[in-house]
Amino acid sequence: MNAVFAISREVVKVMEKQASGSIINISSMAAKYGLPRVIAYSASKSAIEGMTAAMATELSPKGIRINAIAPGFIETDMTHYLKEGDAAKSFLDKIPLGRFGSGEEIANVTLFLASDMSSYITGQVISTCGGLNM
Repeated sequence: MNAVFAISREVVKVMEKQASGSIINISSMAAKYGLPRVIAYSASKSAIEGMTAAMATELSPKGIRINAIAPGFIETDMTHYLKEGDAAKSFLDKIPLGRFGSGEEIANVTLFLASDMSSYITGQVISTCGGLNM
């Protein structure tokens, strides 16, 4: 969270001068659900979502949009073990789309939020979780 705040503070200086910009923070579904054994991670992602909303309220009148993306289970080197063994079915059963997401799908949401196609979106947390949050 500290890094997100520090970097945002610096880029906002440039964005204020140009009266436009888009900041995209990365959160996690862990912010909403809280995951056991990763309390600090869940708490920091919740803080990022709160910071996203507060920054959007303050900076939107200056032409700066701030949003966050909250990925669910995404296929990475870090999560591959969740798709193996006895526990795999229980993870996939919780995801209505029945699969993990891809890095490319997160990148697509990021590109959308960075583009003018999302010019009327600010202060939002976009869940990219295959329906896990329903």
